Amino acid sequence: MSTPYVVRLAEDPADREACFAVRKEVFVGEQGVPEDLEYDAYDAGAVHVLAVRQDGVPLGTGRLLHGEPAVAQTGAGPSVGSLGRLAVTGAARGLGVGAALVRAIEDAARARGLAAVDLHAQTHALGFYARLGYEPYGPEYLEAGIPHQGMRRSL
Repeated sequence: MSTPYVVRLAEDPADREACFAVRKEVFVGEQGVPEDLEYDAYDAGAVHVLAVRQDGVPLGTGRLLHGEPAVAQTGAGPSVGSLGRLAVTGAARGLGVGAALVRAIEDAARARGLAAVDLHAQTHALGFYARLGYEPYGPEYLEAGIPHQGMRRSL
């Protein structure tokens, strides 16, 4: 059976807008993250990925920071990318979209010569990321009022 969606780099303005719409639905709408915290200066230089149904409806998104923006997010060296803003619409959960987005971000990190990917996982998602090979580190902390844990995976 074929996958009912595709995951691709979000390279044109319409794709970027679709990414931001998914983030707004999930983070701002569902989780109550203030909109001014959801979008930041890192969005402009980030690699964004987008999952869309075959009819073009956006299902999920995520982003990869690399270089100085990643160092600022992770506190690690320049060989570590930062996976973030991973969001899947309610209607698409359980279809494997989140895992496909993570793998696409890892592929983008490898293409940029990165050795590892770091992320700030909401604590309810720790098991999801652990199944994908991410290992927790450091203490739990609050980000946008939501409990998080640092996690990293070597590529």
